[in-house]
Amino acid sequence: MWRIAAALRGLAVAAAALLTLTALPSSASAGTAPPPSASSSPPPSARPKEFVALRTVDPTILQEMRYFTPHNFTGVPVDGYRRPTCLLTRDAARALHRAQRSFLRRGFSLKVYDCYRPQRAVDQFVRWAKDLGDQRMKAEFYPRVDKTRLFDDGYIAAKSGHSRGSTLDVTLVRLPAVPTRPYVPGEPLTPCYGPKPDRFPDNSLDMGTGFDCFDTLAHTLDPRIRGKQRTNRLLLKKGLERAGFVNLPEEWWHFTFQPETFPDTYFDFPVE
Repeated sequence: MWRIAAALRGLAVAAAALLTLTALPSSASAGTAPPPSASSSPPPSARPKEFVALRTVDPTILQEMRYFTPHNFTGVPVDGYRRPTCLLTRDAARALHRAQRSFLRRGFSLKVYDCYRPQRAVDQFVRWAKDLGDQRMKAEFYPRVDKTRLFDDGYIAAKSGHSRGSTLDVTLVRLPAVPTRPYVPGEPLTPCYGPKPDRFPDNSLDMGTGFDCFDTLAHTLDPRIRGKQRTNRLLLKKGLERAGFVNLPEEWWHFTFQPETFPDTYFDFPVE
């Protein structure tokens, strides 16, 4: 009897495997199937042990977490940022620490504007982009871009690499650092691509534009960026590349450590 039972169990396993294989997409359709990140299931809402607060790895790196404040392109604090804290995967944080040691020897410090970004924050960006009546921050962050173009031009998307935990927005500050003054909601705004003395004050080196500037001048190697501004961008880029980071060509401040700890997972736990 046990031999018959074992045979029946074997047939059941084989049948289950056959059903699984027939449910998989064929090679012709596999390329069009949505990636795991685009599934309808909610993103993970628990913080994995692989995520760390950057301050625990390198307390010398400056943090100016813009989305915790109203000084960002939406004009309000962003959902999911409960503390002005940089969270990263441990591998990315350690790599950033290596880069910081090199910059400190040259009289500079890294400063992060954003690190891990919850999916709920990305969702808020999408809702904001669809609200064409909300133009309160246009004069600073997207003066030359019509808001109807934000999706088509790639400035806003439904998913962000930041939600995977190995991407950050970062700049360089000359030491000793002078604090950046707080933004006052309702104050007059000036274009993010204007001369540095005319832009919102930032203790960052002059990179040619401010952070989160929706403009082609923010492209890392835009040929119109020359002289000291180009030198500063390349200083940041090369220093981070030596530590294993890859720059997004459309944003001089945007870098991803590779290989990513979670290359296919978009998280939604809050920053706290």
